[in-house]
Amino acid sequence: MPRPLNDRRVRSGALPAALWKPAGIPARELEQVVLTIDQAEALRLADLEGLYQEAAARKMNVSRQTFGRIVEEARKRVADALLNGKALRIEGGQIIHEEENSMHKNVAVPTRNGEVDAHFGHCEYFSVFEIDGGTIKAERRVDSPDGCGCKSDIASVLAKDGVTLMLAGNMGDGAVRVLKANGIEVVRGTSGTARAVVEAWLAGTLQDSGIGCKEHGDHDCAH
Repeated sequence: MPRPLNDRRVRSGALPAALWKPAGIPARELEQVVLTIDQAEALRLADLEGLYQEAAARKMNVSRQTFGRIVEEARKRVADALLNGKALRIEGGQIIHEEENSMHKNVAVPTRNGEVDAHFGHCEYFSVFEIDGGTIKAERRVDSPDGCGCKSDIASVLAKDGVTLMLAGNMGDGAVRVLKANGIEVVRGTSGTARAVVEAWLAGTLQDSGIGCKEHGDHDCAH
């Protein structure tokens, strides 16, 4: 018997429309290609957001191999519609819709002495908070790598530990790109105790400052 298909997790409101077609031709006169909602989500994560396949697979709650098959088929269907003048309809698929914030179950904060460390690359450790039902359920510590975190594999380490959001102080665009490629969203410009920052995010009062790293002007991490 074939293995049962797990529900694929997709972001709520991710699709603005259900049908695209060549201009000037009624849809009823066109052959249609169906792109399932999970295939569209795979395209968004891999090609629009630029996530590594392993990170995108975690976002969708599937294996990396399954994600690879989903996105490969999605690309074929989109190419078929665009290059052969067919209509592209998005519908169906075995999926679970989730609000973006509800998808963050583990939140990391670069920390020094219990406070948000202003420099992500040289923090003492990362405080990782487990979120359940909109509240903090547990907290654990993940030690920083030796040297500068900007050059380390800390992004993949945190991602494999389930982290999908980082609330930071200062951080350059290069570090943000690496974290996002590993499926970790970033909010910069935070300060205070690590726990208080997470509580502020849960309350909806935090926004990314968009400000890169201002410290260590002679630093050579290229971030």
